[in-house]
This record gives sequence, C-alpha cells and structure tokens, in this order.
Amino acid sequence: MTVLDIRGILESLPHRYPFMLLDRVLEMEPGKRIVAIKNVSFNESFFQGHFPGAPVMPGVLIVEAMAQAGAVLILQAVPDRSTKLVYFTGIDGARFRRPVIPGDRLQLTLEVLRLRPRACLMRGVAEVEGEVAAEAEILSAMVDRE
Repeated sequence: MTVLDIRGILESLPHRYPFMLLDRVLEMEPGKRIVAIKNVSFNESFFQGHFPGAPVMPGVLIVEAMAQAGAVLILQAVPDRSTKLVYFTGIDGARFRRPVIPGDRLQLTLEVLRLRPRACLMRGVAEVEGEVAAEAEILSAMVDRE
C-alpha cells in the first residue's frame, strides 16, 4: 500500500489551487483501488455562492474530487506520468445521498472496474463519517500532454 501527502499528489496531478480537491492519499493498490481524503473547509471559494447562509459543497465538485483520486491511481503505474494528463470523460449512475458541508472530511474510495492502456472505468464512493455522500461510475482517458 502506498500513501501520499499533498506533495506527492501535486507531483502526480497538474491541478492547483483553487481546483486541487485532494489533501491526502490514505491507501493505494496501484491499478486496483485508492482511498483519498478532501478536508472541506469553510474557506473554500465555492461556499461564497453555494449557498450563502447554508454552505453545501457542489455535487459536481464531489465527483471531480473522485475523478482526481482516480487520476492519481491511474498515473501511479505510468513511468512517464509527467508527460500525461487524465481527462474525466464520462459519468454514470451518479447519486448524491447527503450534503457535504464545511468541517466534513470527505473520504473518496475508487475501485477499478476496467483498465485499458488509455482508458479506465472506476466505481467511486464519497463518504463522510461512514455515511455515503455520493457515488458514481467514472470513465477517464489518458492522453499525452502537448
């Protein structure tokens, strides 16, 4: 099992503030499974408008956090990962079960369902304190950076 702190995540992904949505990788079995976390802070820029007085993390950003965790997992097996990008190319069966609010610790678990050299289908679950917040199947494609 592999664990990554924010430095390791930043070495794997091109995302930066304000769009980096991962804080730590707790577990990783390359090519199979990853468990990552996003600490949700009231200081997140999206809370200014979503929603004033009743802050809720947008569902699309929860799914994006899952996709970023999946990209870390896919890229770990690629020796020249600095020359690659992982694009989020599809989503199926997305369901949102509970709101994610400031102070929550969002745990993202993704399992590979199908892996090909340039594409991957994963099943993702986002949880807060063991309660499912969101789930989806995510399709991603790996491309060369220009």
